[in-house]
Amino acid sequence: MGAALELLTGIATAPSTTFTGLTMAVGNTLTIRSADPTSQISLLSAWAFNNAVGAFRIRSPRLHDNVNGVRMVVDATDASPRYPRYQFMQPLIAQDVLTAELTGSAVGGQIETGCLLVYYANLPGIQARFISTAQLSRWGRNMMGQEVDVTAGAAGNYSGQVAINSLAGADNFKANTDYALMGYCVSAPCGAVRIQGADVGNLGIGGPGLVGDPNTTAYWFCWLSDMYNISLIPIFNSANKNAILVDVAQNQAAAAVKITFFFVELAPPSMRQ
Repeated sequence: MGAALELLTGIATAPSTTFTGLTMAVGNTLTIRSADPTSQISLLSAWAFNNAVGAFRIRSPRLHDNVNGVRMVVDATDASPRYPRYQFMQPLIAQDVLTAELTGSAVGGQIETGCLLVYYANLPGIQARFISTAQLSRWGRNMMGQEVDVTAGAAGNYSGQVAINSLAGADNFKANTDYALMGYCVSAPCGAVRIQGADVGNLGIGGPGLVGDPNTTAYWFCWLSDMYNISLIPIFNSANKNAILVDVAQNQAAAAVKITFFFVELAPPSMRQ
């Protein structure tokens, strides 16, 4: 058993001013996984990507209250995290079922997207590889910007999945080498950027698709790690590059997204101190 991150994404179509429950993406559920109940399970971040101004709320009888719980105003076309990222992490309970709801556009066919990022300190069957920013500073050797071009669909949720090395002429990974993922930048707004692979337990991890605030996402995992004082910077080995998969959560506009992932080549394990 080990640490895990999981990005959870769902959509509501033209919810208007009525809070509407999210229809979750394939493979995602609002039921908290069955982890060690004595270990830390926390909500690290939450955001929404709306066509119109609205609100996003996450509630459960196990949270503060089951009426509004964590309720956040959402701006139009801005997937900025609305959940505070500093020190306190909202505890979650194993096997609890969250309710996540959105208000927003009343225009038929317009898709509003809500996302949550959940942390498990001890999840059975998962042994994701994470390091801290201090370890990144000691072990890092070279920065690498890896472009991935995603052609999104118009049905909402995750789409356009490609391998991390899919762009012709952009596969410069060194063989059998560990790379730490600091963050990413996107060319077009989207609900979320997701990356999966064996190194993170084949769970989807990621963050918001922000264009207007690239500094937030460029060091997304470093920021989370520092804010919560836990190791949250994922490590991927280049031997797995063909199965490190990337997709995005996009709305009805189906805008294509070019993503630059910022990786840091790490020293071999024998040279890490």
